[in-house]
Amino acid sequence: MASRLSAAQRRRIRIRERIIESALFLAATSSVLVTGGIVFVLLYESAAFFEHVPVITFLTDTVWTPLFADPRYGIMPLLCGTLVSTLVALAVAAPLGLTAALYLSEFAGPRVREFIKPTLELLSGVPTVVYGFFALLFVTPILQKIVPGLPGFNMLSAGIVIGIMIIPYVASLSEDAMRAVPQGLRDASYGLGATKLETAVKVVLPAATSGVAAAFVLGISRAVGETMIVAIAAGTQPNLTLDPREPAATITAFIVQVALGDLPHGSLPYQSIFAAGLMLFLLTLAFNIFSFWLRARYREVY
Repeated sequence: MASRLSAAQRRRIRIRERIIESALFLAATSSVLVTGGIVFVLLYESAAFFEHVPVITFLTDTVWTPLFADPRYGIMPLLCGTLVSTLVALAVAAPLGLTAALYLSEFAGPRVREFIKPTLELLSGVPTVVYGFFALLFVTPILQKIVPGLPGFNMLSAGIVIGIMIIPYVASLSEDAMRAVPQGLRDASYGLGATKLETAVKVVLPAATSGVAAAFVLGISRAVGETMIVAIAAGTQPNLTLDPREPAATITAFIVQVALGDLPHGSLPYQSIFAAGLMLFLLTLAFNIFSFWLRARYREVY
């Protein structure tokens, strides 16, 4: 067939192939270029901020009051609020999401799976502002009956609702990883006399550890970057505390609070947004590096 094509036709085919390859290359590198642009903006604006505020002060000071007459720029209160709400969310999403993934992968029938999985994934389509008011007006009153003296704004209710929100991420990706485990491992386990539950917990789950870890990291990254739920339910007052029952502000809540204000462009409080954003970017990057390390480690074992 190729011998029947004329030289002009072969040339046109090669040109079309090169155009397609170039388009695919641009599509593949677009995400890298966008990420590079984000990093450049964060570093450029943060550099101007750190010309006035030492990095050591930014990382170690325990007071964050950039909008006060006597401003202080210690990121620790915002960082603690972000980590505490994320840990509460992970404590909710990890067991529920993993249990749902095990059930869908190993125990549910095809019809049940086709019904439950899309229904579960609908949770990720609910607007976060709805989750925020759900946490403030429904979850918090229930918690106040269980935990005496719980204030109206607290990280506990915000973290619980964030955990509910990220369950679909954890469950869906973990279930995909478990279903990718070769059937031969399950058959070998059954052949040795293991029950279905033992096979799921002791064979399938360890073999899918790398995928489950990736699901957890994605859920953590989603929880760290959540804005509306913590802004509505946890409050916007920076508070250095590790007690989830207390109100606190997160990095994302502060960025929204200041970005919607009337601060002049280029002022130090305005530049603090980018310094906080850089800290959030580095925190998410650290979680992803840990995920890559974890996946590489367990791939060597299994």
